[in-house]
Amino acid sequence: MTAMRGRVPERAFAAAKLLLSIALLCASAAPARAQAPTSLSPWHQGVSEERKQRAHALFTEARDLHRRMMLAEARVKYQEALASWEHPELRLYLARVLRSIGLPLLAHESLRLSLQWGPGSLTPDQEQEARSTLRTLVQQELAAIEIRCDQRGAAVLLDGKPWFVGPGVGRRMVTPGEHVITARKEGYFTVVKPVLVLAGKEASGHIALSVDGVIIERRWAPWVPWATLGAGAALGVAGAGLWWQADVHHREADRRLGGGCDPSCAPWARDEYDRSIIENRLAIGAFIAGGATLITGTVLLLMNGPQAHRTEDRGGVRIELSPALSGDAASLSARLAL
Repeated sequence: MTAMRGRVPERAFAAAKLLLSIALLCASAAPARAQAPTSLSPWHQGVSEERKQRAHALFTEARDLHRRMMLAEARVKYQEALASWEHPELRLYLARVLRSIGLPLLAHESLRLSLQWGPGSLTPDQEQEARSTLRTLVQQELAAIEIRCDQRGAAVLLDGKPWFVGPGVGRRMVTPGEHVITARKEGYFTVVKPVLVLAGKEASGHIALSVDGVIIERRWAPWVPWATLGAGAALGVAGAGLWWQADVHHREADRRLGGGCDPSCAPWARDEYDRSIIENRLAIGAFIAGGATLITGTVLLLMNGPQAHRTEDRGGVRIELSPALSGDAASLSARLAL
């Protein structure tokens, strides 16, 4: 009895101690639950559970097709899953398929999107895989084009598709080979230049556009034809004056020679007659010269009409080829002026 009486307080004390511990634990846990973060990863925000379940089901189908090397079908399923839920791991799986079927450019874009949310969006191994694959694609399977255009409002196109509007810089990964850069703006000459880039290289350059204007010019100064016409008219007037004077002198000589003049006036009248003949010849010469000059002035006037021609196109693209990643590639570069 005495022993039992001694044990009762010990048991009561132990029970009270246990209850106190539980109460303290609950009290400390309550604030922790209240302070627990409620924010989700960026790719979870705004996505309903229904869309997530659909994406997960499509991902399961795609992964099964992928394992069976049915790559085209797996690609379709991965893309359908991404349409429901943009998830970094889905992007990584899609990139694997795209690279396997020979679409390195699309694989590069998918890998870039898988890393768009920064560190932590993928597991460490997956992130290392994505970055390593990106580096390999850039160095061995793809090329890059970077173009700067300072002309405001100029539309720059790559392979006929809109790229960017100046002023600005555009950079894009492309497949190796020839690509066409076009820049156009109203009132300027359109620039169309082919650019050849090799795998692992970057083509960087600057586009310059020149004004497409119309210049009005004449063969001679405007006063030249009119001065020629004036000279022809002056010669005609001089010829008319000489013709009139020759006629006056001729009639005067006839009057004196045939009007009962004494023999002493015959030599003087004869001189007047010869003078009228000379003046007549000079008048005829003035008429001929004046007519020729008038014809020349008329021809010059007709030929001196305004002539329009376009300004010279001095635009173009200056391209420099260099390694896409200078630290991991050869340092040799080539300069091309296109």
